[in-house]
Amino acid sequence: MDGARPAVTAAADPGPAGALLVVGDVVTDVVARHREPLAPDTDTAAAIALRPGGAGANVACWAARGGARARLLGRAGTDLAAWHERELRAAGVEPFLRVDPTAPTAVVIALVDAAAERTLVTDSGAALRLGPADWDEALLDGVAHVHLSGYLFFAAPGRELAALVTRSARARGLPVSVDPASEGFLHGLGPDRFLAAAAGTDVLLPNAAEAALLSGHPEPARAAEELSRRTGGTVVVTLGPAGALAAEAGRLTARAPGLPRHALDSTGAGDAFTGAFLAARLTGADLTAALTAGCTAGAEAVTLVGARPPRDPHVADDAPGDVLLAPGG
Repeated sequence: MDGARPAVTAAADPGPAGALLVVGDVVTDVVARHREPLAPDTDTAAAIALRPGGAGANVACWAARGGARARLLGRAGTDLAAWHERELRAAGVEPFLRVDPTAPTAVVIALVDAAAERTLVTDSGAALRLGPADWDEALLDGVAHVHLSGYLFFAAPGRELAALVTRSARARGLPVSVDPASEGFLHGLGPDRFLAAAAGTDVLLPNAAEAALLSGHPEPARAAEELSRRTGGTVVVTLGPAGALAAEAGRLTARAPGLPRHALDSTGAGDAFTGAFLAARLTGADLTAALTAGCTAGAEAVTLVGARPPRDPHVADDAPGDVLLAPGG
């Protein structure tokens, strides 16, 4: 696979907790918030914003917000790779972006209704081409935990990369977590195939719908218990406004309540949870405290437009076409 590969150098001081390596997608999000139902064959007024996104990149940014030293391996097209790299650095993430010479950067159109619920339309672009040739063992230097975005598992190169990274992490005694990422794509791949590809995962982080699909149990606590038996690891199920729960060795072991917020956009709330949860665990938090940290970040995320933490006001916003638009405006 072609693409520029910036050199990886070991961190001078990763800190006592070590770093978090996230392997996953970098995406350009087009967020369209509409108050009225979508009207076929005509215009629907909306506030539209261009934002950096991608489940993998979002997790890394929220982990950095939570105090972790975070680095990201991803793939972007020549069209917007430089912008995404600047945005990641501004969020405190060390980016290792492979630049695809032929495929454009992935784009997701998020249609967000008046209840802040979103429908996603996805063109995976260069993200689908992230694969074993993009890997560098030196990315694990100074790392204490590896997180794999579930979107890796929905394309052959990504599954091969996930297996390679997991083997490399295991050889160094590093734990691995996976976020299944998409109920729709899980249906296409198949639950059993996904679980086989994610075998050996130490922490699985589905939402309630993904947990139900993967386990065959609609009740979240039972789904978490069943999945923890099957995977042999910790299973954390996010419940949206209802909070989150966790199971280990077939038994429910922790819960955290949700935090009520006035939601503007639910895009990326699960990524915020995952990033804050992993950051808390890296700094020694127990399971309940980490769930609480995740729920706090998820609650903050729904009050923001887009999937990333708030920008540093001292960092210039040079997003290409970062706009608020309405039809005829």
